[in-house]
Amino acid sequence: MVASPIARLIQQLAKLPGVGEKTAARLAFHILRAAPEDAAALAAAITDVRQKIRFCSTCCDLTESDPCAICRDARREAGTVCVVAQPQDLMAVERAGGYRGKYHVLHGLLSPLDGVGPDDLRVAELVRRCADGAVQEAILATSPSIEGEATAVYLAKLLRPLGVRTTRIATGVPIGGELEYADQATLARAIDGRREM
Repeated sequence: MVASPIARLIQQLAKLPGVGEKTAARLAFHILRAAPEDAAALAAAITDVRQKIRFCSTCCDLTESDPCAICRDARREAGTVCVVAQPQDLMAVERAGGYRGKYHVLHGLLSPLDGVGPDDLRVAELVRRCADGAVQEAILATSPSIEGEATAVYLAKLLRPLGVRTTRIATGVPIGGELEYADQATLARAIDGRREM
């Protein structure tokens, strides 16, 4: 028996991360009620992203043009590279607005239990970038999870012998957070990462 177009759409939407069957059905019926041009624009956007987006040959971010706009921007500090796990992490750092260097996207974190090793990430590309001497500092901006910490330690061990200063983003109590609600590890990191005022 062939599934109806609505059932197929629900099945496809339910494959998206964080989308269950109920949400998929809600989205499918929203698309069905939308103006035909809106549904066509959504379909075209999905097709475009699959056909036109590729990796930047320099930083490994997702881009339509190679090199990407950030790597082409001569106003950015070429000697500083912020290493992030995913493209959405790069977007978060950019939204914060304070960083003016370049980036490197790993496309994941080391996770031996899940079978993710250095060869599964964009580590070799980072080492090549740092080996030519143009990068003076690599800011390791991976999450403070076990996988993020393991990845940062691994990268620091690889990059230090190349003469690259490796730094780690600070972690600790968030702005507006209450100390009494912070977990022990977060509070300990906040105290260890203290700075002069």
